[in-house]
Amino acid sequence: MKKRNKIPIEELIARIHALAYNLWWAWNPRAQQIFEELSPLVWEETKHNPVAVLSQVSDAELRAYLNDREFLEMVLPVLDDFDAYMSGPKKPGTSGGKAELHRGTIAYFCAEFGLHECLNFYSGGLGILAGDHVKSASDLGLHFVAVGLFYRRGYFEQQINESGHQTEDYPPVDPAMIPVRSVRDDTGKPVVCSVMIGEEEVFFETWRIDVGRSTVYLLDTDVPENSDEVRGLTSLAYGGDVNMRVRQEIVLGIGGVRLLRSLGIRPSVFHMNEGHAAFLTLELLREEIEKSGDVVMAERSVKSRCVFTTHTPVPAGHDRFPRDLMEHTLGHHCRAMGLDMDGLMSYGNIHPDQGATEFIMTVLGLKFSRAANGVSKKHGEISSIMWKDLYPTTRRKALPIGYVTNGIHVPTWTSRRSWEFWERRNSHRWKDEFHNAGFWEHLADPEVVPDEELWSLRYTLRRDLIEFIRRKTRDGRVVGGVPGMEAILRLLSYDSLTIGFARRFAPYKRAPLLFSNLERAVNLFNDPQRPIQLVFSGKAHPRDGDGKDFIKQVTQLCDHPSLNGKIVFIVDYNINVARYMVSGCDVWLNTPRRPLEASGTSGQKIAINGGLNLSIPDGWWMEGYNGKNGWSIGKRDAVFGSPEEADRADADELYRILAEEVIPGFYDRNSDGLPKKWIARIRNSLRTIIPTFNTHRMVSEYAKKYYFPK
Repeated sequence: MKKRNKIPIEELIARIHALAYNLWWAWNPRAQQIFEELSPLVWEETKHNPVAVLSQVSDAELRAYLNDREFLEMVLPVLDDFDAYMSGPKKPGTSGGKAELHRGTIAYFCAEFGLHECLNFYSGGLGILAGDHVKSASDLGLHFVAVGLFYRRGYFEQQINESGHQTEDYPPVDPAMIPVRSVRDDTGKPVVCSVMIGEEEVFFETWRIDVGRSTVYLLDTDVPENSDEVRGLTSLAYGGDVNMRVRQEIVLGIGGVRLLRSLGIRPSVFHMNEGHAAFLTLELLREEIEKSGDVVMAERSVKSRCVFTTHTPVPAGHDRFPRDLMEHTLGHHCRAMGLDMDGLMSYGNIHPDQGATEFIMTVLGLKFSRAANGVSKKHGEISSIMWKDLYPTTRRKALPIGYVTNGIHVPTWTSRRSWEFWERRNSHRWKDEFHNAGFWEHLADPEVVPDEELWSLRYTLRRDLIEFIRRKTRDGRVVGGVPGMEAILRLLSYDSLTIGFARRFAPYKRAPLLFSNLERAVNLFNDPQRPIQLVFSGKAHPRDGDGKDFIKQVTQLCDHPSLNGKIVFIVDYNINVARYMVSGCDVWLNTPRRPLEASGTSGQKIAINGGLNLSIPDGWWMEGYNGKNGWSIGKRDAVFGSPEEADRADADELYRILAEEVIPGFYDRNSDGLPKKWIARIRNSLRTIIPTFNTHRMVSEYAKKYYFPK
């Protein structure tokens, strides 16, 4: 470590506390190591929460740690890196020589944000995508703020009972023990805003999460000014009935705009990530009507500032509210705009002249956006067809809804071991160059990273996953594992081909597809020369009975006499479980019923860790698969007469590919024990998936095509 002037310990303590409250540490493993070193037990038990760790470490103890040379040498480079990152390039968007990406502030509204496992404000892929979007916006230096809801009881923690049924727990969140801060005014008082819902004024405070140079604001109705019923309005993510849903979305959309105004933030662009946030357009419209008195001009002004992203390829998946509920909850806002209820309902209907009985949030978002997109090429096409009646004058070939294919924030999903692996081989450049195709073309060269080293990484990551599962089994958090050290040590194998399936257990994702012909599946799992094993995890929405049935089917398979010890289900899927699975699994299985996978991103997370995809050609995999970087289950243009026919055909093809390509490829070893053809696929995956399917590319594309087009 280079010699430097002695820094006062009080200053170092303050900087460590500041670091704990900025989620930059969430994608920087060496920053995480500081807090883990302070208290390994608290770090592990609090889902890797640095604020919780510091609550258990006094300043006196921290001072003692900082007097230790070895600990200090761990801390100082991290703090320097953090300070350098936060000071950033002088012009946002210029990092790495990139052209400036924006000309103003972007406000990004979403109902959930998956930023880290210690912040339970997300339910699934939409939230994870939003969290990764925020991180890349920070890395790229955009002026970016995000708005969501503060779920004091979060999304549920999953339990699986003895019968295989999912049950849900909703433990409360203590804001004092997580990396969030209350938004306060110059006098130190909480900033309080309000919205009218029906004839009741609903107040909310706001919590701030710093994510590098980006900021996420989460709105919270649990304040003394509200009635007990209203205080619980924002307590659950996607909880309650349609009545609660519309009220939450009023707080998110209308309340979110009012919060930004109260903070003096005047965005150039409002990005609605899915229809949950579309009520923000009504608040912008009210402002414009109040200024000009001209409804048509006001509509144009709102439309000029808004963009909309849809994630749902099924009409029934879009929020719809009945007219009487809209009148009851938004009547006051309607009158404030000088509109009657027919005028308001027209904004949420494709054919308002035919008598609107329900209000569709996606229609509202599309009508008030200057541009809209799906989240993959195929999904953009499907969305254009689904909502074509909104664009009657658009030529068929000029699709009215474009696309920006989803990506991932690569550093977030790089396991600590993989992080160190790439660090040792390219002098820290990979974190700045992962979206550079030429860089990965170079790094995938066996002269640069030998086959032996890649295969060693895969073995290490597989062991990490299996030992994680064994620890979870010891704690009673794995179905298919038996307590007791002897049994635990026989659970799964470090040498076996390990397949992963983890995601929301929606029926269309067909989690049990591999077992639709149990005899064929059992034969695959019981080949003593070429064994395979499968790791499941995932949650079903509390009101999704079919999804819960799929979980029951899968967990019962874990106890099947011919499969026991070879199939496990990790209970309570979250970001930390995902991190172990996308790094430790050799193959990532994805079996949606096409074309219902709008994009999907879980399979993108395995490439940086040397994993391979085995997927139905839907969503992003239609664009990502090239014949050499994984496997496609069936043809992308396949057409079936019924869902049942599709299930049979896809299952047959899945069995064939596993038996003839995947399993033999994994076990085809040379004299040195290396699967040369398998490793060649890994290299192809590295060079084709990482530089394209990442949120740096994605956010840059949003900036250039949608936020600030020329």
